[in-house]
Amino acid sequence: MKADYLNEVTDMEESVPAVLMRVVTELHDVAYLIERIEPQLAELHPEAGENTAQRMMVLQGIDLAVQKARGLADFLGQVTAGMPEAWAVDVTTALNLVKLSDMKTALGNGSLRSFNSQPLSKASGDFEAF
Repeated sequence: MKADYLNEVTDMEESVPAVLMRVVTELHDVAYLIERIEPQLAELHPEAGENTAQRMMVLQGIDLAVQKARGLADFLGQVTAGMPEAWAVDVTTALNLVKLSDMKTALGNGSLRSFNSQPLSKASGDFEAF
């Protein structure tokens, strides 16, 4: 029955658990990237003093953003684990909302990436500011 249902799915419909797991991966990547930025931000403007209240609030906000991204990823991962693979969703509208071409490719190509897919050794490069 499951195979019959998925055979009827259009080109832009995908399994809901597969889509959510890609979102989980992206959230883990976001947390990882924010975490990599944090030490560099902590070193900016050392003349301002190490423990100013505003500086500590910013660093705590960064930590909170990392925790929230990981928490959302873990929550979605747990919810997804209990979903039937036969559930499908049309991702056309959602993909049209994403304007960055590589994000669109990452979410729309049907492949799962491992957590922390951003390599540590890869240097940052050019970016497209829309």
